[in-house]
Amino acid sequence: MSPSKINRRNFIANTARGTVVLSAGITAFTGLLESCSSSKKAMVPDMVKFTTGYNQTPLPYAYNALENVIDSQTMEIHYTKHAAAYSKALKEAVASEGIASNTSVEKILSGIASYTPKMRNNAGGHYNHEMFWKSMQPKTTDNKPTGSLLTSIEQTFTSFANFKSKFNVAATGRFGSGWAWLYSDGSKALKIGSTPNQDNPLMNVSDIKGFPLLGLDVWEHAYYLKYQNKRADYAENWWNIVNWNYVQSRFDAI
Repeated sequence: MSPSKINRRNFIANTARGTVVLSAGITAFTGLLESCSSSKKAMVPDMVKFTTGYNQTPLPYAYNALENVIDSQTMEIHYTKHAAAYSKALKEAVASEGIASNTSVEKILSGIASYTPKMRNNAGGHYNHEMFWKSMQPKTTDNKPTGSLLTSIEQTFTSFANFKSKFNVAATGRFGSGWAWLYSDGSKALKIGSTPNQDNPLMNVSDIKGFPLLGLDVWEHAYYLKYQNKRADYAENWWNIVNWNYVQSRFDAI
């Protein structure tokens, strides 16, 4: 057989083997991507259920509904003045910084390092308050979570009482204005922490990162008319009005 025929035969054989190897490699890579995609989806909260727009949503109760824990005057001022100002300034920032009007606040917060301080302060303030209102309900006796959330709290913090104690430390230990948080780090592992000002765990600049489950506003305007400088009393009494069904729904989404 001539050298040219041998070389052509070798070329065809090698090409065939290369095609098989390439095909196998593509199949394996595709499988890896699908595996990674499935894993990622399992860790992403149900943002269809928890997507925040730019407008204030109505309070789910009257201003006086949380009395004996949060007084009516504080609730009205907090909602109609402070929170309303965050919503207004957020919409101004969205317009001036060229953000598409259908972009969720969660999306903005996840990339907040790319935006101005005005966006950071007001997107955070609006998101935090929209979540805060839903996290409360009229006072109930022996108020505590149930089901899978309670189980996870007890497994993580040894008891519900110990969890509340650690959360209260985060709330009272935050110097100046800010928030205390119960949040998930992405794998349903519960964490407690705090953030300054209107920051929250969704922000890519935050020292604590994850999906917020429950947040307590420890800015003075949230409690000063009733509690003055007694932030610890405010934090302790607040447990009587936590809406654990709402917190459970957030926990179920992760």
